[in-house]
Amino acid sequence: MNIYVSNLGYSVSDEDLKGLFAGHGAVSSAKVIMDKLTNQSRGFGFVEMADDNAGQKAIKELNGIMVDGRSIKVSEARPKENRSNRDFNSRRY
Repeated sequence: MNIYVSNLGYSVSDEDLKGLFAGHGAVSSAKVIMDKLTNQSRGFGFVEMADDNAGQKAIKELNGIMVDGRSIKVSEARPKENRSNRDFNSRRY
């Protein structure tokens, strides 16, 4: 199960994120998304858990808790949007 975690503090690392979820089941991977230019956290990340039941339990128990002084939001990740489907000409400026 792929899990989306938002409102992370800028000091939260991949290992911190993995440790947060490890108490709820086996974590396959944990990645805090970094800005390519500044190499600073963008404030969100993804956690992959092998067991869907453990993932659902983690979402339920971790959503809204305080981490690094911030209330995190935890939910099941949506599939990545295909960028070619975006209509850039429809934007209003």
